[in-house]
Amino acid sequence: MKRKWIIGLSTLFVIFMAILFLYYFKKGDNSRWQVALGGIGVSALPLLLLFAKRNPFNLPLIFGYYVAILCTIYLGSIASFYLKHKWWDSTIHFYKGILVGLIGIALYKLWIPGSARKAVSRPILFLFIFSLAVSSSVLWEIYEFTGDQIFTHTMQRGGNKDTMFDLLAGTGGGLLAGIYAAARKAQL
Repeated sequence: MKRKWIIGLSTLFVIFMAILFLYYFKKGDNSRWQVALGGIGVSALPLLLLFAKRNPFNLPLIFGYYVAILCTIYLGSIASFYLKHKWWDSTIHFYKGILVGLIGIALYKLWIPGSARKAVSRPILFLFIFSLAVSSSVLWEIYEFTGDQIFTHTMQRGGNKDTMFDLLAGTGGGLLAGIYAAARKAQL
């Protein structure tokens, strides 16, 4: 079942991004066709899960990943929500902080055998989830900075202020996911 959803969503998003790529490439809109081209790659990325011996990610996480792609790449960059709605960027970073935290929970369940989980303390679990989300926020900001230097010049319009708000939002999302994981440790 999960396999079919991954193939279906990946195919749908790759086709959608390819259409956007061709449309904006023909139009000569360099910023948008480059974003759509990147969208093709990140849309196909979950297909790699099909080769995994055991896919640790449940359907809600996979759907959450595609919601993030839709909101960042299409709505945010291509449909210009980042410019039209000041709250959009920070909201997406908050969402991604939560999403990465939930991915961290799935990785914890994959990497730590059930018999060993009782020995993992709540603070360690919290720290793992929180650190993963914060690290992903930092790496995303490095990506935005590098992308602006090399390609688009549109990702960090607010400069340092934008970066700090994004990091705070991603950290807040990671904090929530970490608290959730620590509080529900026994059920994980």
